[in-house]
Amino acid sequence: MSETAPVCPQCASEYTYELSGMTVCSMCAHEWVAGDAPASDAPDERVIKDSVGNPLADGDTVVIVKDLPVKGYPKPIKRGTKVKGIRLIDGVGDHDLDGKVDGFGAMQLKSSVVKKA
Repeated sequence: MSETAPVCPQCASEYTYELSGMTVCSMCAHEWVAGDAPASDAPDERVIKDSVGNPLADGDTVVIVKDLPVKGYPKPIKRGTKVKGIRLIDGVGDHDLDGKVDGFGAMQLKSSVVKKA
């Protein structure tokens, strides 16, 4: 076994060990072959696209493309309502946008119900 174990490329932890020819991180359970170079310096970034396929980014303004019923709210959020300054999130389920809906307030949305403005 080598004197210094390699640093984990996933979480940068120095607590790694060898197991069956692979190097394993004890903090995040990432496995890799010690001699392999990482495919890229940045972790895999998920590209979030709107309902027509345009890529979305933090700070974009989007428009809701269909009426959205909201539980506990007497009327749905209407099609055409603007959502300003969205944030891309790793939300619960398939909600991947966070923003302030005009006339309603802050809420999480699915990217499949919005279009980039």
